[in-house]
Amino acid sequence: MTGRCGGAGACVIRFALAPDLDSAALAEEFAARGRVVVENFLADGQAQALHDLLKARQDWKQVLNSGDKLVELDRQTRASLTDPQRSDLDDAVYAGARYGFQYRYETIRVPDDASARAQSDDPLAAYARWLSSDEPREFLRTVVGDPAIRFADAQGTAYSPGDFLTGHDDAVEGKNRTAAYVLGLSPMWRPEWGGLLLFHGEDGASGDFLVPALNRLTLFRVGQPHSVSLVSRATPVRRYSITGWLRR
Repeated sequence: MTGRCGGAGACVIRFALAPDLDSAALAEEFAARGRVVVENFLADGQAQALHDLLKARQDWKQVLNSGDKLVELDRQTRASLTDPQRSDLDDAVYAGARYGFQYRYETIRVPDDASARAQSDDPLAAYARWLSSDEPREFLRTVVGDPAIRFADAQGTAYSPGDFLTGHDDAVEGKNRTAAYVLGLSPMWRPEWGGLLLFHGEDGASGDFLVPALNRLTLFRVGQPHSVSLVSRATPVRRYSITGWLRR
């Protein structure tokens, strides 16, 4: 495993599961609660290398929605916006969050197609290939209790101050999703900075939450309402993670 990563194809990380992960105990908790937290998922140094990679990259695209329409803005386009345009865009995003489904964050996507992944030198594609390979896939199948899982999709995500994701349940017809995952890549984070992964209770108000952390894999069954809370303007760093779904 190399230590530091620069651009999209500037490093090679040889991924491996951390030793001594107790898949049986994790599977028991997942079966009971529909979600489980795997601390120290990757072997030593790999999560930090992924964080360094994501922090250094410049090919992020900001994604947000206008109703059912996806809007993508690269950094060059965002830099060209005038102050009034940025203010109007902020107003529209926050207005959409008051009563409906709304999100804003940055992403680097990995293609789902296996041949496209195989041809890519992007370390994120390498992570998706590894997560879909024999040993980690069998570990994930065991933990979530689904031997039919075929592959994991993936995207890098970054939440800056003002970014968020309102409540949703990930259930999309035709995607064949069994469980969602979030690999946290934040070496330091304070709860008051926001960016919390929130699991909504049945009353729509109460529930559990997780603070961003480094090398923490959160797995949860598709169908559970959840969200990511607003990242505070006081936050000095971005909230990095790799997210996706385990798919049949």
